[in-house]
Amino acid sequence: MSSHIFIVEDEPSIVSVLKYNLEKENYKVSVSDDGEEALKLIKEKNPDLVLMDWMMPNLSGVEILRNLKKDNLCKDIPIIMLTAKGEEEDKLRAFDIGADDYITKPFNQKELIARIKTVLRRLKPLVSSDIVEFSDLKIDRISKKVYRNKKEIKLGPTEFKLLDFFIKNPKRVYTREQLLNNVWGENVYVELRTIDVHIRRLRFAINLEDSKPLIRTVRSAGYSLDT
Repeated sequence: MSSHIFIVEDEPSIVSVLKYNLEKENYKVSVSDDGEEALKLIKEKNPDLVLMDWMMPNLSGVEILRNLKKDNLCKDIPIIMLTAKGEEEDKLRAFDIGADDYITKPFNQKELIARIKTVLRRLKPLVSSDIVEFSDLKIDRISKKVYRNKKEIKLGPTEFKLLDFFIKNPKRVYTREQLLNNVWGENVYVELRTIDVHIRRLRFAINLEDSKPLIRTVRSAGYSLDT
């Protein structure tokens, strides 16, 4: 599953270039040109990284940053500030609040891509690795194979995508709506109860005899990969 980058930027020319170059690198890209909308969508979509301009309509980038870092469900999302504000005090303020990197405009596209990859590798290794492990569970993203306690487990395509999404943020609880947006994709009509069916199939497949259950149901909240 490719990493999901969320762009918070209100200059169409910059958005167009960013989107083109990120999609060329096989990243999934979402965009918002409004601060309040961006904050709402970031919490809904749970991207792997946010590229954020400082000066945004309705809610500034630094206010979005502060809000996300206070939210237990979003505080670990890496954020790169992408802004014309190049003063040292502005950079220090952003880093103090929780920014993971700071790039001033104009910027080099290749350098930006390199820094995105560096942040993802450092802060979200489970997003970029080809082989990922959690407890006694292992996912090989290249061969699309899953193992539990060294025993291969057969999963359908949707169950594999679900597990791959869960393992990027183990122990985090996801609502059905978040699973729908991130696994099935936007603008795809799937009833929420269909998600429950696939969760049951995934749980049945990976919960081997004499092994701990790994899919946890949180009443009135959703599901998580947990021990």
